[in-house]
Amino acid sequence: MRIVDPVTGNTYCEKRRRRYDEPGQPRELTFSCYRRYAFFARERTCEWFCQALEGARSKFGFQIWAYVLMPDHVHLLVYPGTAIQQMSRFLQAVKQPVARQALDYLAAHSPAWLERLAVREGMRVRHRFWQPGGGYDRNITSTETLQAMIDYIHANPVRRGLVSDILDWEWSSARWYAGLRPVKVEMDAQVLIELARG
Repeated sequence: MRIVDPVTGNTYCEKRRRRYDEPGQPRELTFSCYRRYAFFARERTCEWFCQALEGARSKFGFQIWAYVLMPDHVHLLVYPGTAIQQMSRFLQAVKQPVARQALDYLAAHSPAWLERLAVREGMRVRHRFWQPGGGYDRNITSTETLQAMIDYIHANPVRRGLVSDILDWEWSSARWYAGLRPVKVEMDAQVLIELARG
């Protein structure tokens, strides 16, 4: 939704969304890079994300059930268990370290790029890595939807024409589901129990 600041007349986008913090429901999360820049086309950025994801999983006890890193956005399927009130802190723990490392890298190696990421907030200038608004957040309420969401997440690189087979995309949980090891991020096996119940 586009909002107009009544004082300055400047406009900005604010995403309106509803989250339902229901215990026992997995969540499908999608968030994008600022202006859809392809930051995840670089292996280093993907590695930073995987490290941050592992750290957040450890800190908050969330389970990771599926993921894919696309050049300009991320899909995650997480299971917060009973820690549902920690979702925003979990996301912060995933996203903040990646943004910090990427912006530090750009400042050191490509400072001209930072101009593209600059936004003025009053008298302050900030640099964005993530698109503002938090992204998309959806509760998964059935085993059928869970399987469909995992398939959808894994098919993203094929749909975008980046690879011809989901197993060719290194930055996805598809290889884990196919039994291939090693993988960049291990999934939590509880998801297999949930799928078997369907």
